[in-house]
Amino acid sequence: MSVLENFKKLKAEGKKIVVVTSYDYWSAKILNETDVSGILIGDCSSMVMHGHGDTLSSDVETIAMHTRAVRKGAKDKFLIAAMPFMSNRKGMKETMDNVEILIKAGANALKIEGVDGNEELYAHLSQSGIPTIGHIGLTPSHHNAIGGFKAQGKTIESELSLIEEAKKLDKLGCIAIVLEAVPQHVGASVRDAVSIPVVGVGAGLDVDGQALVFQDVLGFSTDFKPKFVRTYLNGADLIKNAINQFAADVHTGAFPSAIETYAPSKEQLLKK
Repeated sequence: MSVLENFKKLKAEGKKIVVVTSYDYWSAKILNETDVSGILIGDCSSMVMHGHGDTLSSDVETIAMHTRAVRKGAKDKFLIAAMPFMSNRKGMKETMDNVEILIKAGANALKIEGVDGNEELYAHLSQSGIPTIGHIGLTPSHHNAIGGFKAQGKTIESELSLIEEAKKLDKLGCIAIVLEAVPQHVGASVRDAVSIPVVGVGAGLDVDGQALVFQDVLGFSTDFKPKFVRTYLNGADLIKNAINQFAADVHTGAFPSAIETYAPSKEQLLKK
C-alpha cells in the first residue's frame, strides 16, 4: 500500500494522525518510542532552535542537518521535512536539487507552503514518487504578505478560497494537508472537501489530525504561546530547578559524592 493510499485509509477509518516536531537526536529518540504518527522537521526550527523572530532565516542546509539528526534517533517514524523559504521558488532545477538534499537526509515526505505558483512542483513530485504535504491557512513564511501571524479563513470569501486550495492539493497528488490557524468550522469544511487527511495546527477538533511543536508541548517556549497550543509539561521550570539544584550541590560540597568519584587502585592504596 502506498503512503497516499494509507493516509486515505486512515482518514476513511477516522483514525487521527498525530504529528510533533523534532530537530535533534535526543528528542527524536524519545519520540520514536511514543504514539505519534509522524515527526515534522519544520522551518520553525529557525525560531525555537536558533532564536530568530520568524521562519525566513531557515535554509535547506539547516533543515537537512536537523533531518539527519532526527532520522538517527527516530528510525521507525515517518519524517516530514519542510521546504524552507525560497527553496522552491528559484526554478525547477534548483528546487529539485533541494528536494534531493532533504530526501537523502532522511525525509519520507516534504511539506510545502502555499498552492499558487507551486502546482507544477506538487505534480512533478507526485509523479517522481516523492510524497508531499501542502500547507495552507496561516503560512508562516508568507507572514509579510498576509499581515502577520494571524488566523485565516475569517471571512466567507477566505473560507471558500481555502477549500478550493485544498481541492487543488488533493488533485495534485498530495498525501495530506496542513491547515493552520483557522476557525473550527473552516477546518471541518476543508476536511469534508478532500479525500486526503487534513492535519490541523489550530484548526479545531474536526480535522483528521493534530500537529504541535515539541517545545510548545513540553513548556520549553516561554516567550510566545499561540492560542492553539496546549502545554503538557512545565519543562522550562523543571530544567531550571534541576540546574539550580546542581549548582547548589556544587556550592555546598554535596556534589560529587563518593558514588560519583573514581576510587584509587589497590596499588595506590598500598603505596599510602
